[in-house]
Amino acid sequence: MSRALPKHNKRRVAFIGGAAAVALSGTVIAGFALAGETSKSSGTSARTLASPGTITCPDVRSKLPAVPASAKAEVDRNLTLLNTQIQEANQRLVNTVGQGGPNFVQNAILGPLKDKRVATVNRIATAIGRTAAKPQGLDALAPCTLNATGTNAGGGAKATPPAKATPGQQAGGNTGNTGNSGSAGGVGTISCPDVRSKLPAVPASAKAEVDRNLALLNTQIQEANQRLVNTVGQGGPNFVQNAILGPLKDKRTSTIDRIAISIGRTAAKPQGLNSLAACQLVK
Repeated sequence: MSRALPKHNKRRVAFIGGAAAVALSGTVIAGFALAGETSKSSGTSARTLASPGTITCPDVRSKLPAVPASAKAEVDRNLTLLNTQIQEANQRLVNTVGQGGPNFVQNAILGPLKDKRVATVNRIATAIGRTAAKPQGLDALAPCTLNATGTNAGGGAKATPPAKATPGQQAGGNTGNTGNSGSAGGVGTISCPDVRSKLPAVPASAKAEVDRNLALLNTQIQEANQRLVNTVGQGGPNFVQNAILGPLKDKRTSTIDRIAISIGRTAAKPQGLNSLAACQLVK
C-alpha cells in the first residue's frame, strides 16, 4: 500500500528537480559558449598563419647574349647572386608579416631588391662588355613583383613618389647635410661622402656622363631624406638601416661604378670609389 508524500516533501523534490534542470541548462550553455570561443580562436590563428605571398622577378639568364668564355665565371656568379637575392627577399617577406604601413613591402623589400638587382645586372653587362658587345637594357629586368596570397596582400601598394632634387643644388653626392633637418619631429638627415672631390681629372669624352651620375647621387640622397620623413614610426629599430640606408648604399654603388667605368674608357679607371657609397643618419 503506497503512501502519499507529505506536501513539504513534494516541494523538496520539485526544488531539487528544478535545480538540476538549471544546472544542466547552464552546462549546455557553457558548452556552446566554449565551442564558440574555440572557433573564434581557430579563425584568428588561420589568419595569422596565412601566406604572405611570394616575390617573382624577370629571368635574366634567358635575356643575355652569348657570354664570352672569359666572362662566364663572373656572369654565372652574379646570376647565382640574383637567385640568392630573391630567396632572401622572400624570407624577409615571411619574417616581417604585419610590420609597417601599406607601403612597407614596396619600401622595405621590393625597392631594396630592385636596387640590388640593378647593381648585379650591371656587373653582368660590364663583364660581357669587356670582350664583346655590352648588352643594353638589362636594367628593365630589375623590378620584381609580389604575388600576394595572404596577409601581406596590401603591401604591394604603390610607394609614395620621391621628392625631386632641389634646383641649383651642388652635384657632389654629400647634399644629405642640407636635407630635411628637423622635419617630422627631428627625424634627422642622411649624410653621404662627397664623390666629386675624390675623382681624378675627368676626360672631356666622359664629362657629360659623369656629371649626369653625380647629379643622380644628389637625387638619391634627396629621395632617401624624403623617405626618412614619410616612414617615421614604421618598422623596428633597424628599419632606417635596412629600408633606407642599405638601399641607398646599393644605388650609390651602382652609380659610382658607372662613373668609374665612364672615366676608364679613355683614362685610368679610378679605384676605391665604392668606399664612398655608405651613408649615415645624422640626428
